[in-house]
Amino acid sequence: MVAHSHRAPRKGPVRGPASSPSRPPTPSERAAAIRERVRHGEVKDLGPLLVALSDPVPGVRETAAVALGVLKDSRACTTLGTAVNDPDPQVRAAAVEALGAIGRADSRTTLERGLEDPEAGVRAKAALALAVLSDARSIPALDRATGDPVPAVRQAVALALGRIDPEAAAPSLERMLSDPVDRVRREAVLGIGRSSAPEHLAIVRQFLRDPARRVRVAAAVVAGRHRDRESAPLLLHLLTTPETWEKPAVLVALGRIGDPSAIPPLITWAEHPSPWIRVCAVHALGEMGIPEARSIALEHLHDPYWSVRGAAAVALGTVGTPDDLVPLLECLRDEHPWARRGATYALGRLGLTEAAPRLRDGLHDPAAEVRLATVWALGSLRDDGAREELVRLLYQTRPNGAISPSPEELTDDQFVSDAESRLFDAAVQALGRLSHGLPDPLVHRSLVDALERLSEEELDRLARLPLPEVQPDRPAPTLRTLFETALPSSADDEDVG
Repeated sequence: MVAHSHRAPRKGPVRGPASSPSRPPTPSERAAAIRERVRHGEVKDLGPLLVALSDPVPGVRETAAVALGVLKDSRACTTLGTAVNDPDPQVRAAAVEALGAIGRADSRTTLERGLEDPEAGVRAKAALALAVLSDARSIPALDRATGDPVPAVRQAVALALGRIDPEAAAPSLERMLSDPVDRVRREAVLGIGRSSAPEHLAIVRQFLRDPARRVRVAAAVVAGRHRDRESAPLLLHLLTTPETWEKPAVLVALGRIGDPSAIPPLITWAEHPSPWIRVCAVHALGEMGIPEARSIALEHLHDPYWSVRGAAAVALGTVGTPDDLVPLLECLRDEHPWARRGATYALGRLGLTEAAPRLRDGLHDPAAEVRLATVWALGSLRDDGAREELVRLLYQTRPNGAISPSPEELTDDQFVSDAESRLFDAAVQALGRLSHGLPDPLVHRSLVDALERLSEEELDRLARLPLPEVQPDRPAPTLRTLFETALPSSADDEDVG
């Protein structure tokens, strides 16, 4: 027998408990609502997020702090400063990290207090946040933290000292070079290696003999960055040892130093069974710009590994000739975006204007890295045929970048990249190069419209530009400088109409 209910029949669709107005949302629902609120990267009303920092459940408060860090909205600094004193260490760590992400100078003293937090995770986050602020006044506070009992904190402190001012922080970093933990020594080597002082390079050179491979790798990175020729013999010796883990960094460093004695071993290592070692050897030969590199790069355009094909294409941008047009155009059809990206940069660097019609297809490539390379190449080639597509791209991209995809959104053909956040800046630069010094109504209007979308603060940030525009010995221009270069002068404005 079936029992009959005396309740009145339901009307309308059946709703689950999450949508019932008769009960308050659960903590997990409140956290989910916070994540949804910031999913698109812009929130006009911060009120609900600021209120959530006082939620009775620590997990919700932590989610709110993380969300405010993602937004990087300076309006949240005062409330986040209060959250740094939260009883829950996870909330304090998230609040500290958010303050660092926002990057306001007046957060410095709050973050310095975080270096004395009883929880190691908070202390480490505070050091990393101070690295973002990059204020030399924090060096004494960081110096006091070099003796922290927790290695992860000391590692973060070494990173911060090197990022803020390696010359001023040199005494602190030199002490950390004797740390018993190799991860700490690694950061100290990288930190003091950001100084170009000869005495500091001499100190770092010694660590090419460190017993820990990650420290040797850091020393190799520094040697390559400064093109330290005195390091070449030690780097060549490392190529003779059985350890392979450090070989990629050593090969890249030798390519940057450009010592002729490295050419034979680099050619040999370009045929190594490991694809990552082949990548670095091909890349190094390309940087050296030697004639032998061209034939090796052309051969490796057909390597079974996408990473090697990409490195070979990039190398051809340095050592190639106009005769390489056909193989590079074929590489634009490669199944992997890294190879397409490399070929695009190479065609632009070689100035092969006949490639422009094929390159324009890259503006619609599903991979942001390829689109970024295409924008740069078309601007470098001053391709008038790309004018309308570049204008469209400028209107569609966001000047403040885009949120990186979550791991579940990535496919096998994608890779984590910040190229999406560089597209706007690259489009501004490319459109400025298309005009050939003459006013163009379409380009001018699009640039003026884009300029009106930006705040003064956004205009003064450093431009995020494609790979060929990033040079270690040349400071990055501001976004304002890109616009000033791209737009005609006020006298010309009257002629644009």
